[in-house]
Amino acid sequence: MSKQTDTNTLWGGRFAEPTDQFVQRFTASVQFDQRMAQEDIQGSRAHADMLCAVGVLTAEEREQIQTGLDQVEAEIARGDFSWSIEREDVHMNIEARLTELIGNTGKKLHTGRSRNDQVATDIRLHLSAAIDLIAAELTRLQRGTIELAADQCNTIMPGFTHLQTAQPVVFGHHLLAWNEMLERDYGRLMDCRARLNQSPLGAAALAGTTYPINR
Repeated sequence: MSKQTDTNTLWGGRFAEPTDQFVQRFTASVQFDQRMAQEDIQGSRAHADMLCAVGVLTAEEREQIQTGLDQVEAEIARGDFSWSIEREDVHMNIEARLTELIGNTGKKLHTGRSRNDQVATDIRLHLSAAIDLIAAELTRLQRGTIELAADQCNTIMPGFTHLQTAQPVVFGHHLLAWNEMLERDYGRLMDCRARLNQSPLGAAALAGTTYPINR
């Protein structure tokens, strides 16, 4: 008589006994990577479009997936989504819920990709969005600094060297020096943003996939 296998967890099919709860909590990342749910869905939408374009998915299957992702996204936005530690991470939680909603077509979404390239994509999208927010705030701060510098163009203040008062300077010029440093930071963020703007999807688990994908 064969042993009953645990198929509820991601790795359950390999073992006769359920995973220890401590190990399950230790290996799971959903507690913190669920913050990338929006990016995960964004990447899945693009992946579904690509799979349809190359003939892996039919137009009807693509539409089912996109509609299902709409519902998953809405559940997450409302706070109704049930995150499961048994599903380990944001990817498997979303895929499992999508499959519950639309059936086996949901499983087709993972064709030609791995959680390895999926998480790399999510991180890039998440960081890009964060950089856009920071860059917008930096720009606002720079504008305020320039306006204040113009207002303080005749305000004299002591300059310092070796923690001692030195030459007199204009406070407006001092503020513009800080503005230059902010501009340097902005440039570095934009350089990082450009480097992030590449899709890792298609690398799959390691060395690509035999499916005729279009990266």
